[in-house]
Amino acid sequence: MHELVNIEAVIFDFGGVLCFHPGEDRYAAIAKTIHADPAKFTEAFWKHRVPYDAGLDAEEYWSTVVDDLGKTWDPSLLPSLIEQEIALWDQLDERMIEFAAFIQSRGYGTAILSNCPKALGERLRATPGFMNPFDHHTFSFELGVVKPDCAIYQHAIDGLGIAPQQALLLDDREENVEGARDAGLQAEVYSCWEDLSEIIAPRYGLPLPEVARRQ
Repeated sequence: MHELVNIEAVIFDFGGVLCFHPGEDRYAAIAKTIHADPAKFTEAFWKHRVPYDAGLDAEEYWSTVVDDLGKTWDPSLLPSLIEQEIALWDQLDERMIEFAAFIQSRGYGTAILSNCPKALGERLRATPGFMNPFDHHTFSFELGVVKPDCAIYQHAIDGLGIAPQQALLLDDREENVEGARDAGLQAEVYSCWEDLSEIIAPRYGLPLPEVARRQ
């Protein structure tokens, strides 16, 4: 790990950090739409995800997933599949949103850095108020690269106008954290709110909202 220096910005992953991971029931609901086994569907969903997050057309992604499952692609299902996929990530962790808004109000830079497909990224941008606590937004589908590629971290740093070592990335995947460290950022694996409030924030001297300090 890099030697700790004063943090001037916090960069947040989306899935697993700003929102909770979807439960198996949500994947099962999408699997039902295409008459697939839920476990096999989840495997195919993630198997082809990297190109989708890097900007692959939604129909090409979904038709590939369906084909991988040995099913016949029905283009009429595409709108429903896109909406159900977006809904996987609609359980926001309001504590993390509040934390982002709070440190922003205290003068820290804030950013989202997420591997996500176009439909999800555009929905997040269109959600009233959601982007307000974040000064900069880096979405993989707009760049054509995904974490842990060095270029995606550099985009976030450039957008915030700071040196890499002045930023802290919070991400739920170890490989993305390692990629950030290789790019010169400080980074921590995030698993839950308690990790942030009890360990990460004190380690980096980050302020917490009053309600968080009382918990």
